[in-house]
Amino acid sequence: MGKLYLVPTPIGNLEDITLRAIKVLKEVDLILAEDTRTSGKLLKHFDIATPLQSHHMHNEHKQLDATVQKLKGGATLALISDAGTPAISDPGFLLTRACVQNNIEVECLPGATAFVPALVNSGLPNDRFVFEGFLPIKKGRQTRLQQLAEETRTLVFYESPHKLIKTLTQFVEYFGADRPISVSRELTKMYEETIRGTTTEVFQHFTDKPPKGEFVIVVDGKK
Repeated sequence: MGKLYLVPTPIGNLEDITLRAIKVLKEVDLILAEDTRTSGKLLKHFDIATPLQSHHMHNEHKQLDATVQKLKGGATLALISDAGTPAISDPGFLLTRACVQNNIEVECLPGATAFVPALVNSGLPNDRFVFEGFLPIKKGRQTRLQQLAEETRTLVFYESPHKLIKTLTQFVEYFGADRPISVSRELTKMYEETIRGTTTEVFQHFTDKPPKGEFVIVVDGKK
């Protein structure tokens, strides 16, 4: 029986990869990558010559049985996403579940993920929090926001630059104009920054300064 490794990759700064991650990626038989072009650059940087295979949200269902059979046949596989830890708002859950169901060993390495540093440096309570990832785009979005408006734990969201203003507008509407909030962008990269304030203040900041990069939003829970 083979083994599946879930290997986190840097979210920006390549120095954030671990020595153990490099070792595993060099030693496995095959690497499953969300985008082989993106991951190819990472592997080249660290002189990793292991074969790559595309594994993303549009083909993971089709590949599942064949991948499980490879593992049953004794192959060792590593799963990586474009950045961060697999299965955290990225592919990984389906394959991990299938391995568990088939008694195939799964090992997840510790490493980079965007929401942890954003939460820790937000200045908001982090002893208890709710990770929401990306909000529904259309169906169910308003219902979810209504539910989360009553949540007393700190809330953590991912958001893309072209949707940030819309999301912040809705946060003012559903969470109130004075709810404390922290928005981190481009974590570990050259232009990393964190903007803190009320929902209204942060909304105004990004209205005046058009958002660029990838964002993690941390919202204080309801008091």
